[in-house]
Amino acid sequence: MGGTRSVQVVAVAAAAIVVAGMVFAYFQRPNNTDSGQYGTDPGMRCGTTVCQVVIGRSVGGDLVELLSGTGGGRIRVTGDSGPFIFEMTIAESGAVVTDKSLQCAEAAVSVCLVRGEHGGKVLGEVLLRKDGTWSRAQAAYLSSAGYLGLHDVNEDGTADIVAAQLACDGLCKDSFVQVFSALGPNVGCTTPTPAREQLPGWPTPVPKLSQLRPCADS
Repeated sequence: MGGTRSVQVVAVAAAAIVVAGMVFAYFQRPNNTDSGQYGTDPGMRCGTTVCQVVIGRSVGGDLVELLSGTGGGRIRVTGDSGPFIFEMTIAESGAVVTDKSLQCAEAAVSVCLVRGEHGGKVLGEVLLRKDGTWSRAQAAYLSSAGYLGLHDVNEDGTADIVAAQLACDGLCKDSFVQVFSALGPNVGCTTPTPAREQLPGWPTPVPKLSQLRPCADS
């Protein structure tokens, strides 16, 4: 009997060490890295099915996760800023959400871009963390030339949204880069090139601020 009790004590202690190690690893992980937490969440529905955790990124003391289902999705934030849940509008629009769909940039105003492909275009939406509170940017974003990402082009300390676009309303191959401030208006556009492969920095087209001019529709 004494031997059995000793084995049980050792097993409990070992389990406690494993749990403690997992908690330590979570809080020691680098910012903006994959959380590695996947699986279903039976307590939430995304569209017509149970939510499936697709990807998570840490932003300081917060964890931002994309949850997807049939016909819908959610964006969940947990951590120091408190719990927030947003409907994922790009999923409702039919965009495909994968483990490449979430990009975050931590700063005084942190930015997370949620993106997914639909009908040959990339759809996007943005969350902002300011003064410890997460909110949704009012604008929806679209790239008609296959690239949507975050870069601080105007060097104001907050990531901007960079989108590659087809000119001529998509009726030609001429392409340009459009840059939006996450906090509001257009930053500017590049001069069109004959093909998207000729955009500055392609396949990650990140122009310099000096390469931008007012956009034609601004």
